Amino acid sequence: MKTFITIAIPGSPSSLWATVRSVGTFNVACSFAALWTLVKVIRALRWRLRTTQLRGPPRTSFVYGVSNDLISSKDNATMYEHWAQEYGVAYKIPAVLGQTKIVLSDPRAIAHFYARESWTYVQTPLSLMLIENLVGRGLLWSQGESHKRQRKALTPAFSNAAIRKLASVFYDSAYKVKSAWDTDLESSKDGNAIIEVQNWMNHVSLDTIGIAGFSHDFGSLDGKHASVTEVFDSFGNSPQASALHRVFFLLGSAFPIIAKIPTKRTKLSKKLNVTMGEISNDLLLRSRREKDVNVKEAEEEKSIIGLLIKAEGQEAELHMPEEEVIAQMKVLLLAGYETTSVSLTWALIELSRHPDVQTKLREELLAFGADPTYDQLKANLPYLDAVVHEILRLHPAVPEFSRCARVNDVIPLSEPVCTESGEMTDSISIAKGSLIVISIRAINRSLAIWGPDAKEFKPDRWLSEDGISGKAKEVQGHRHLLTFVDGPRTCLGKDFAIAEFKTVLLVLVKNFVFEMRDGPDTEVEIVRGILPRPRVVGEDGIEVPLRVRRYE
Repeated sequence: MKTFITIAIPGSPSSLWATVRSVGTFNVACSFAALWTLVKVIRALRWRLRTTQLRGPPRTSFVYGVSNDLISSKDNATMYEHWAQEYGVAYKIPAVLGQTKIVLSDPRAIAHFYARESWTYVQTPLSLMLIENLVGRGLLWSQGESHKRQRKALTPAFSNAAIRKLASVFYDSAYKVKSAWDTDLESSKDGNAIIEVQNWMNHVSLDTIGIAGFSHDFGSLDGKHASVTEVFDSFGNSPQASALHRVFFLLGSAFPIIAKIPTKRTKLSKKLNVTMGEISNDLLLRSRREKDVNVKEAEEEKSIIGLLIKAEGQEAELHMPEEEVIAQMKVLLLAGYETTSVSLTWALIELSRHPDVQTKLREELLAFGADPTYDQLKANLPYLDAVVHEILRLHPAVPEFSRCARVNDVIPLSEPVCTESGEMTDSISIAKGSLIVISIRAINRSLAIWGPDAKEFKPDRWLSEDGISGKAKEVQGHRHLLTFVDGPRTCLGKDFAIAEFKTVLLVLVKNFVFEMRDGPDTEVEIVRGILPRPRVVGEDGIEVPLRVRRYE
């Protein structure tokens, strides 16, 4: 005897099938989530077994660790320094979704790290994605042998001999600013004017890299608004990231694919990438056509654009495909616009806050007389050199540096640290996959490294051997600073940037007196453009209005 059981299911057959599919999809999603969790647990256990377990601050957020605290802070360098004082020269911080980062604040450990950078320590997946979205697969993106090849191809353009020939370009840009400001001051009733200096410094840097690097004048100092300047400026006009973008950025360290979600800022990055790509392509096409016109091959190959065209040739020893060539041009455009202009703006702010330093600098420049040559800029103006390097110390354009360990490593320390278990160790084991962080701003301003006046703007520290002493001398990198990082990825344009910085500052300080518009105690904050930038509190965008008058 057969028994039949009838089950009544409401709805049509199509809704039943949709329900079955929904359950199936849910199960698949759960399986992937379980697999992802299992992989993460295994990796975490392996990491814990192979990595020295250091002490560090407690997690303040279950999801974000202390990452949200760091990006929300007005001065996270102080947080890093406080943790170093409490936990030692190497410590760990809890990050997003259970991740852990190891922070190095020890000169010996940092030197070891940078010496192996680009091979042992490589870009994080999130960094690679963000860099590619912004400027493509050029020098900033590449690693290992690829980075070595690209860098070697461009190095001749940044030699002393090459930069020496560009001194006139730096002066031309500086004197264009002087001429424009003279015009403004002539029309003022009381001999002074309020000038928003950051925008001017942006355009100085952009026009200079355009002419010096690509034989192209963007004309931004003459009031022309090329497409690239409009996109660059759009970052500054809305520097604060939205709350949603901040969440995406934080979670991106665990899920890099999030960086491709089209937020307002990622759309802006893509637009900048496309715009710089179009301009770079036009400049490259024009330079190819002009390759044999009025330019000797030997001279051409020492310019940036000449070296790129040479590298593009199939027979070139350091061959670059067109994609890489365009990417290098975008990197140089971006660097030319951002880094030097940030430093120049900070220099004018600090000189406005410290009129005694401004006066002393002006006296040195006026006593020297005529505009110095490139070699004289390097060797004959010690106080100008001191002011420039004090700005680079206090206000590095890139404040933080993160990398991922590609293989296991052991990092030596100059002083022992106490581990989580209470043992003392003078080296730390790093497992493959470990995230390493160096706060450049914290190291450059560290009381433990630079002494009790580390936070002060004090150019005189650079004028004597005693000024840079103790642990500061143990910091490797340009002049004991991490501003240009160190090792295989030391900033290729370092000497170019310093020469431009000195030239523009020299011309401006010789001819003008700068004051904070609302007095020396005017509050300045750091906001996010493409890189962190200064802004007078209460102003829109990234504006830094200063009171300017002629020096007479």
